[in-house]
Amino acid sequence: MAQSLANILLHIVFSTKDRQPTIVAGAADELHRYLAGVCRELGCPAHQVGGTQDHVHMACSLARTVTLSKLVEDVKTSSSKWMKTKGSRSFAWQNGYGAFSFGQSQLDEVKRYIANQESHHRRRTFQEEFRLLLERYRVPYDDRYVWD
Repeated sequence: MAQSLANILLHIVFSTKDRQPTIVAGAADELHRYLAGVCRELGCPAHQVGGTQDHVHMACSLARTVTLSKLVEDVKTSSSKWMKTKGSRSFAWQNGYGAFSFGQSQLDEVKRYIANQESHHRRRTFQEEFRLLLERYRVPYDDRYVWD
């Protein structure tokens, strides 16, 4: 085969440092647009970005030439610096992230899920949601180490 082709879709989740509610309502949309822009610059277009005051969800494509860890590192580093220029001097992301692959036929469902984060979190905490994602995507984990 002369050409390398791929369609890798990811649902990526990460939280603010200590899951503090540091993403204020007025800045959330701008932050989400910024995150989408970083993804685009890396050749990993974001299909949906959303979240709440203490975490972010992104549905994006993974470019053939970018590793998952590089994508998340660049997104978190760049956006943390950007948030500090916007007046959130102590803003930081928690170490670690969750990344889950899904198929093209699930893209609309994942986009809806991300778009409706505010309503999801009227019923459950971020920790409850993240555990459910780990279980849904069958990711083994030890609860003692997920939250540090």
